[in-house]
Amino acid sequence: MNQLELTLDVSDAAGLGQPAAIAATVTLPDPDRMPNPPVVCFGKPGGGYSRGYYTESLPGPGIGAQAEWHARRGWVFVSVDHLGVGASSTDHDPTRLDYTTLAAAAQCAEEQVLARLREGSLRPDFPPILDPIRLGIGQSMGGCMTVVQQGRYHCYDGIGMLGFSAIHTHPPVRPGEAPLVTPWLPRDRLLQEPLTVLNVTQMEEIERRLVVDNEIQDQGLSMAWGFHYDDVDASLIEADLIGFPHRNGNLPPWGSATQPLAVALSCATPGAVAPEAAAVRSPVLIALGERDVCADPRGEPRAYLSAASVDLFVCPRMGHMHNFASTRQLLWQRIETWAAWVAAVKQAQQA
Repeated sequence: MNQLELTLDVSDAAGLGQPAAIAATVTLPDPDRMPNPPVVCFGKPGGGYSRGYYTESLPGPGIGAQAEWHARRGWVFVSVDHLGVGASSTDHDPTRLDYTTLAAAAQCAEEQVLARLREGSLRPDFPPILDPIRLGIGQSMGGCMTVVQQGRYHCYDGIGMLGFSAIHTHPPVRPGEAPLVTPWLPRDRLLQEPLTVLNVTQMEEIERRLVVDNEIQDQGLSMAWGFHYDDVDASLIEADLIGFPHRNGNLPPWGSATQPLAVALSCATPGAVAPEAAAVRSPVLIALGERDVCADPRGEPRAYLSAASVDLFVCPRMGHMHNFASTRQLLWQRIETWAAWVAAVKQAQQA
């Protein structure tokens, strides 16, 4: 097992009129452990996080890093920073980093990785991979961009939505606390001036309630109950969420100081990616924590009108940030068993 750090030029695909690059970490397995057909999985992180979410052995009550866990079982796992995130190029106008730009850049980067795997040029002693099972998984905003990319390019044999709702993504709070209200933005305007917020009345109402009840607190910590389950240490929760998403400059190895603003602000709008979700034809896995951002988990399959299949898994003792949970390996195992189904579907379609 070995990790390779790549910087992939996506300037033409991004179309921003300036150099653009995507950073990726490829975690390679022992070639003798690769299944037949081989599996190549692309993982995208959520807003405020980087590809370290998959490659770091994150602190908390669980053990291990997701990329290494899958690689030990023979997968090629590619952890990808979105354009404008982590070690990808970030000197872009964040308001131009919209769904179209991010999806095109990611598609270009991932095609380069697949081409190098096909050619056997990724590493001299690693055998070529000609026709792998291609999986796309994404946590939170990463799930948002995975479904957009799949709906537009149909580039994966299966996609996993990890803590993302294609109907309405909304962070929960502890029962009895004032609800969080995020802005709802129409996609045809996004961050153009004047900024159009569709639910401005609801936002004003909750702000007034917070002032009256004296409940104003750090924005990141207000999401702690939904992001992390009760067995996650309080000091870790603070390290992850105080000042979230920028964390006041105290950036953990799984974090990102920057975000693709146009997507980050609008992906919690109800139905933000409804057209792309409806266009997905591959198998879909919806995997959520016991406390997560999907208000109606069992209604979620309705978003994927064209999908070959839709599986739902709700992991116990897990908050929205799955890879910090004590049960993280249970989730990874469920992804692995779902991947076997994706392989069976692809084999049947090729017969």
